[in-house]
Amino acid sequence: MSTSHTAKPTGPLAPQYITGVYIPSAILIAGTAVFKLQWLPLAIAVCAALGGYQVFNNQSKKVLDPTNFQEFPLTEKTILSHNTAVYRFGLPTPNSILGLPIGQHISLAANLDVKDPKTEAVTNKEVVRSYTPISSDVNPGYFDLLIKSYPTGNISRHLATLKIGDTMKVKGPKGAMVYTPNMVKRFGMIAGGTGITPMLQVAKAILRGRASGDKTEVDLIFANVNEEDILLREDLEKLAREDSGFRVHHVLNNPPEGWTGGVGFVTADMIKDKLPGPAPDVKILICGPPPMVSAMKKATESLGYTKARPVSKLEDQVFCF
Repeated sequence: MSTSHTAKPTGPLAPQYITGVYIPSAILIAGTAVFKLQWLPLAIAVCAALGGYQVFNNQSKKVLDPTNFQEFPLTEKTILSHNTAVYRFGLPTPNSILGLPIGQHISLAANLDVKDPKTEAVTNKEVVRSYTPISSDVNPGYFDLLIKSYPTGNISRHLATLKIGDTMKVKGPKGAMVYTPNMVKRFGMIAGGTGITPMLQVAKAILRGRASGDKTEVDLIFANVNEEDILLREDLEKLAREDSGFRVHHVLNNPPEGWTGGVGFVTADMIKDKLPGPAPDVKILICGPPPMVSAMKKATESLGYTKARPVSKLEDQVFCF
């Protein structure tokens, strides 16, 4: 999905200050000066209070709570394929932000009827799953989730049934990864399917940081079954065109005729060819289906990267989301 936003003035020239502070204040002060000059100090004080309130009210407010679930309404749904969509949830105010550090994720919860695979007994219980938004705190007022619905995915199937206005329970932040500019010289990323979401979040943060000195380079191997399964392809290729420090290498299990990218499963040879080799200033990020993650852990270890832990920590050379 590709969305364009028109840049608007910010700071003292933002429209809300002109219509909500400057114009009313000018009218009040001018009127007071004409009709009741002795009330002018009071009018100025009222205008100052109005300005202070407006500034405070328009500051970005972090809404995430790491311990308590909050409900946010679905405001928009963009269908990408028969089983994949981008879900946009609204935040309390146009200036609200999740307050989600780059590299971390959120928990979604819903009370659902769940069938026990052994007994086939159905019980209603709270189901919780983790997701990484494809939006960030630079997009106030909402957050976007890219979700692929799986037959056995309780939360993903529930999301597919939501109507505009329905709510979802959310809490966070969660996760051990917190990206900071220039934390490494190069990232090697390996993603499969919807595992692209944390990679895109980190990559976008790096490219946004170019103006302030972020020189991190990124090589991404993105594995999918079919060409039509490549999620957010337009967004990824746009980033690659705009920044030579971000490179995408596609791999398909079932490539179409004339395909020039990688073919089959991601192998150690592909990693060696496309990603930076083991070094103190290199970090490998992995996200995808569990069998893929397990295979990538073994492949990276065989190439000399530090063995990935069962649960990754920020300092690890090979980090699995």
